Amino acid sequence: MRFMRTLPTTGSKRGTVPLRPLELTGASGWRLAAEAAGEGGWPPVLLLHGGGQTRHAWAGTARQLAGAGYFAIALDARGHGDSQWAPDGDYSADALVADLAAVRASLRASPVLVGASMGGLTSLLAVGEGPPDFARALVLVDVATRLEPDGVARVLDFMRAHTGGFANLEEAAEAVSAYNPHRKARNTTGLRKNLRQHNDGRWYWHWDPRFLDHATRSRAGEALVRQKRREAAARRIRIPTLLVRGGSSDVLSPEGAHELQQLVPHAERFDVEDAGHMVAGDRNDVFSNAVIEFLRRKLPAGG
Repeated sequence: MRFMRTLPTTGSKRGTVPLRPLELTGASGWRLAAEAAGEGGWPPVLLLHGGGQTRHAWAGTARQLAGAGYFAIALDARGHGDSQWAPDGDYSADALVADLAAVRASLRASPVLVGASMGGLTSLLAVGEGPPDFARALVLVDVATRLEPDGVARVLDFMRAHTGGFANLEEAAEAVSAYNPHRKARNTTGLRKNLRQHNDGRWYWHWDPRFLDHATRSRAGEALVRQKRREAAARRIRIPTLLVRGGSSDVLSPEGAHELQQLVPHAERFDVEDAGHMVAGDRNDVFSNAVIEFLRRKLPAGG
């Protein structure tokens, strides 16, 4: 197993790098919202969020990637954020992979895929089942072929517990703090990007509740895709791969991370201390710097 050194935080320009809106097209012409940072001619990095999140989860990482010379694109998955919600409620793994393939086809160059949780599972399948040039490198964020059933259940229970919305943003912040003790601050500013106030005055997560119809649980800790399919895809991965695990994660255990490295022997691993399943949100600078250090060795930056 290889553990990487952590780079110092990218310079003061990090906070001033602008994020500009993009509109991309998924499978069947689905409209997908995105934000980008950096120059279009630089190596592209697609950032794919977890289930129930939005592109805003990647804002800090996108700015740091742009500051390091990469063209970062943070994408809202179908049914999440400002992307189109599927009229037929199809949020299956195949649908998400098809969206990613459509976005990939629109890019000038083969991208790096950085996927957290659901986005990581989508990326793993797309790379393992797609053509050899689908991506230049792969970063899996606290997700692998084997997931821990108790951790998966806790995530799904949290998501299902609040489909009825919140009376106010403070109530939402308390729920997030109770679920994730790593988020000690109760700042409601960021929550506004992930919640929408409806006509009844309540605040609802900005994703389609029907997404949960495709989120399953089992003894194997399966979520969205089945274990054997994940393993088969992992065995076919040949591109540079980095697995970033939250040191306190209850979704991806050290044993699960080790199993992925058995399936992808060239995969590197970086554990982020004092971070749970939401690694990029818990310790964004450490996470972003680890990704940049990996990319600098595997894919020269632009700029």
